[in-house]
Amino acid sequence: MQSPVPFFVHSLTAMSKILDKAEAYAEAKKLKPEVLPQLRIIADMFPLARQIMIATDHAKGAPARLSGTEVPSFADTETTLAELKERIARTIAFIQTIPDSAFEGAEGKTITVKAGPRELTFPAVQYLYGYALPNFYFHLTTAYNILRSNGVEIGKVDFLGG
Repeated sequence: MQSPVPFFVHSLTAMSKILDKAEAYAEAKKLKPEVLPQLRIIADMFPLARQIMIATDHAKGAPARLSGTEVPSFADTETTLAELKERIARTIAFIQTIPDSAFEGAEGKTITVKAGPRELTFPAVQYLYGYALPNFYFHLTTAYNILRSNGVEIGKVDFLGG
């Protein structure tokens, strides 16, 4: 199996740059550092901070599980954009330690993950392409949409990492 690490790194790097723009926006509007991370599109959804936390959980979890590496645990305590950028940086640093060779034969594995109270079991290819990557991009897209809908001047090129 090809390493998914470069894809996660690319998109996380783009999100970090989006958060740079969000920080500049917050400074220009004189917003407190904890304001933007708590924004949501609608009341019953997770706020920006949680969207980033979940995206990074998928970004570190998928390569770790597929390579047989232990998934590092992060405390989920980030409350500012700077802390979220640090979480992204820690995620990138971790997944870049997994060599491409660690994914050889991964397509033959069975992956089990906890999703709330449930345990989900997948063949490795289904796990990566049908669960981990869609969840990763869903939460990154939602984070982007929260910022965009609240006035941060970002566009598709920012999301794609142009």
